[in-house]
Amino acid sequence: MLLSHGGEPSPATESVARWTVEQVLSLAPDDASRKAGNKLASAGLWSGTGFDGSGAVWGLCKGSGSKPYQTVVDTTGPAYRCSCPSRKFPCKHALGLLLLRASGDGAVQQGEPADWAAQWLEARRGRVEAKQAKQEAAASGESAPGPADSAAARKRAERRAERVTSGAHELEQRLTDLLRGGLATADRAGYTLWEETAARMVDAQAPGLASRVRELGAIPGSGPGWPVRLLEECGLLHLLDTAWLGREALPDQLAATVRTRVGLPMSAEGPPVRDHWLVLAQYDTPDGRLVTRRIWLYGRESGRTALLLSFGPMGRAPELALPVGVTIDAELTPYPGGGLRADLGRQFATPGPVPGTPPPGGSTATALAVHAEALRGDPWLDAWPVTLRDAIPVPSGGGWQLADAESESALPLTPAALSRPGLWKLVALSGGGPVTVFGELGHRGFDPFAAWDTGAGRGGGSGPGSGGATNGTVRLI
Repeated sequence: MLLSHGGEPSPATESVARWTVEQVLSLAPDDASRKAGNKLASAGLWSGTGFDGSGAVWGLCKGSGSKPYQTVVDTTGPAYRCSCPSRKFPCKHALGLLLLRASGDGAVQQGEPADWAAQWLEARRGRVEAKQAKQEAAASGESAPGPADSAAARKRAERRAERVTSGAHELEQRLTDLLRGGLATADRAGYTLWEETAARMVDAQAPGLASRVRELGAIPGSGPGWPVRLLEECGLLHLLDTAWLGREALPDQLAATVRTRVGLPMSAEGPPVRDHWLVLAQYDTPDGRLVTRRIWLYGRESGRTALLLSFGPMGRAPELALPVGVTIDAELTPYPGGGLRADLGRQFATPGPVPGTPPPGGSTATALAVHAEALRGDPWLDAWPVTLRDAIPVPSGGGWQLADAESESALPLTPAALSRPGLWKLVALSGGGPVTVFGELGHRGFDPFAAWDTGAGRGGGSGPGSGGATNGTVRLI
């Protein structure tokens, strides 16, 4: 039985589950796109709409010109194509079409794709198959590089390592000079000196060091207690420098983490893990001239948490997007080191709104222990994913915290969480009772990304396969 919007059974003729409105909106690159997409979710603006059993949705949307915009979505990716000039993925027309489909009012009927849509779908799926064939050939060793290619790559890596080492020595001298002059006077030099140092790290091909130097430059004069914060960050940067300079003596996993933190390119090379992955969260953060998209997944069978990263130029959302709350049957290939990053590989079915079991979670004490263990393997972590079970959001002074239902311990919410509307969705979901919450735990507190109603003590229940959650994943970011 397939699920449609609202959780009711879909007609037997539909071979692909219909996404919910909430899941469609989670794909939007920004709030403006969400609002614009909602305005376009009207049947009167569309013609020639349809969907098929392979996961394709298409339609023609009225625009300001004489010709309607041709919009087609392949939900197996998902991937989008629209004739509008927008640089956003998905654009407002793709969101409007998916919202119209999610409404389930019969405006989008099953049928054969229009010629223009079928052409794009065929070309896209051909590229996907070719990419999968290439990956399978690489995994089997059929396309392994020759000795000459391997030797050239090794020489390039050695030259880059020498540049990074030179940059690390220069940065150590900069930190030494800073401490000798006194941290309390660091705000007098202004930001220019930090930017010059960061540029030197870019020249040394160490973008990770450059990013941390820029973060240091933003601390002086940033508010009460900034010298303490500056000292803490200087200590972490010094630790990264010395770890790089002594990387030969480090365990393999820690050495791989150091290479990643310095900014050396790494490739996913672990054995692929196939699982039914529940999409827990998706959010974008600006990173200099790039936008970084983070997508958190949880494997139903393996119990693993994984992180997908996607990048796009500033002003344009990254192309990879997965609706929060859907489950995908796919392979993930992990990166080396102790992190959770992985690459999305072959998908074996269309992502669908199948009720997924949330991560099992634990108490706040357990979350703190998990975070501490992660810091042992990567001292430069900003935050680590954890799931809190039976947590109750309660006000605390001028903020909020998540308190254990069975103990007196609690975790404060981060300032970023306090400013988002997701906080009130969490409070409304809880209704004063315990909920399961997934998010990131760091030194600033807990940042909630998704929640599930356990129904404990409120007459709530658990649907088939919900593992104690009633209506699936509630997106908080």
